[in-house]
Amino acid sequence: MRTALTDLVGVRHPVVQTGMGWVAGPRLVSATAEAGGLGILASATMTYNELEAAIKETRARTAQPFGVNLRADAHDANERVDLLIREQVKVASFALAPKPDMIAKLADAGTVVIPSVGAARHAEKVANWGAHAVIVQGGEGGGHTGGVATTLLLPSVLDAVDIPVVAAGGFFDGRGLAAALAYGAAGIAMGTRFLLTRESTVPDAVKQAYLRKDLAGTVVTTRVDGLPHRVLRTDLVDRLERSGRVGSLARALTNAARFRSHTGLSWRTMIREGLALKHGKDLTWSQVVMAANTPMLLRAGLVEGRTGAGVLASGQVVGMLDDLPTCDELVSGVVADAEGIIERLTRVVR
Repeated sequence: MRTALTDLVGVRHPVVQTGMGWVAGPRLVSATAEAGGLGILASATMTYNELEAAIKETRARTAQPFGVNLRADAHDANERVDLLIREQVKVASFALAPKPDMIAKLADAGTVVIPSVGAARHAEKVANWGAHAVIVQGGEGGGHTGGVATTLLLPSVLDAVDIPVVAAGGFFDGRGLAAALAYGAAGIAMGTRFLLTRESTVPDAVKQAYLRKDLAGTVVTTRVDGLPHRVLRTDLVDRLERSGRVGSLARALTNAARFRSHTGLSWRTMIREGLALKHGKDLTWSQVVMAANTPMLLRAGLVEGRTGAGVLASGQVVGMLDDLPTCDELVSGVVADAEGIIERLTRVVR
């Protein structure tokens, strides 16, 4: 299925697997690439050396294009950009908008820059700075999310920019891909759907916990890191919602210490990155520390399988899922179903 996205990045199908922290590693990314989609490595939860090793492993597993998701405000963001250029990674995606000079440096090296945005004005800004495409995630999506549904956010962005737009938030099958293309999008991006595949390294018990959820099984909370974060409803999340400021700060400090041990970052660097996550919001010091400790809450559930001690990011779409396909089955099924729907619609309008 050929679209502006497939032409831009050189993949066979307009389906993107998002860069989910602790989830989007070499096995999942390479499986997505081999299936014809665009897989994106999640580097925010990796050290520089871990990212370098992950890129090399992914390339050893597939000769197809793939991407890396970067934090533009990370303390070593420039070094990571240099790594992507040196390793000739096809796509650099960003959760936060990179500065114009960073976009220019990547573009000059032939790297496709695709930031994620949550508003039309953000899409306009990065497009004017030279971004090649954008991913727009509606409120249905997992992790950090806004409050506007994809059905409204997507057309507002499409009206605002002339670069390819990839739709995210609430997509899981061919109907969604066909609908996104009808809006004018160049493809779809999915997180939770790829998390629930056989190649995903998330523990099986955790995958089953996801599959047991219905459409009311997620909640948007600010008690994880001070920013709106869509996660599965769990006992831990309920406790976070009820806990007072002192309890939240103590828990955050404990987890932040664990993340510091895992990454080797200094406290100064962790606090600086926590402050960067304020996104211009008036966060308390407790929330700043919570922002720095979020990776360990996610790791406890998504890597260690401790659903009672970890946070499980999830889109609302989890309530529509009941299986664990391979990435090849997922991508080929989504595309085939979308093609069938488009063909039927074409016959209707003749």
